[in-house]
Amino acid sequence: MLAPRDIAARAIRFASLMPKTITIDSSPYGAFAPTGLCAAALRATRLCSQGWFGKRIAFFLRSMAVKSLAGRPVDIESLGAKMRLYPQNNVAEKRLLFTPQYFDPQERALLADRLAGDFVFLDVGASVGGYALFLAAHGGQRARILAVEPQPEIFERLVYNIEQNAFANVKAVSCALADRDGEIALFVNSSNRGETSVRVVSADARGVQLRVPGKSLLSLLLEEGYERLDAIKLDIEGAEDLVLDPFFRDAPRALWPGLIIMEFALLRGGVQLEQRLRALGYREVLRTVENVAYENV
Repeated sequence: MLAPRDIAARAIRFASLMPKTITIDSSPYGAFAPTGLCAAALRATRLCSQGWFGKRIAFFLRSMAVKSLAGRPVDIESLGAKMRLYPQNNVAEKRLLFTPQYFDPQERALLADRLAGDFVFLDVGASVGGYALFLAAHGGQRARILAVEPQPEIFERLVYNIEQNAFANVKAVSCALADRDGEIALFVNSSNRGETSVRVVSADARGVQLRVPGKSLLSLLLEEGYERLDAIKLDIEGAEDLVLDPFFRDAPRALWPGLIIMEFALLRGGVQLEQRLRALGYREVLRTVENVAYENV
């Protein structure tokens, strides 16, 4: 039997591993307009260049501004959409808030070039809506955009951001994509919620789990009534093959996406997945520091 002090020590360790949540404030947009140091940092960081020196300045000012916020969110326009952003524990929100010019500019340019009119876009691992809202602002009302985010807290932020804009073409779905339907374990990185995955991809996620609804990509598309998929962005931290392999095995060719953008740095067997995509008729059209894009030819 454990001694009382051992039980207390285990309880403290367990509590330290639990995800650090931030209360979602649903007050009207504009209640958290940037002021003071944050406002000054925003003006400066959004003007910083893409070069090494510009990024060093931007990241230094960003860190000071985040500390000054002390957990408060900021209401701001980013990538053409109104958003309430919580930069404390999500790198994607830091980038959207302070340096949207660094938020995957090549990937966004590719999507804007390829997608027009009544396109269908699926944003998997949507976080708070960077890609989805950018394309909603770019694409017009005939587009159909589905934003998929499994973390309940981040999903609330996503829904709030969608609701602040006059876009009628964005729908949010709370689930994790995997190789099957049913409840699934999600491994949470508390210090950067963007590195949450159905696989353990960092030491920070070990022992920190959420149980969330899971779906296969094919099930999701059929439930939504999609007859085609023009583009998909996968930001699911090393689980891309888990989603794509069963999809290409089971889905009709009419549902195969015209364009796939995915992370490759954390992908297990990434080279093998890319080889399989090439064998299916896809060709690489873009490679950046973090992502690769394949187009169906």
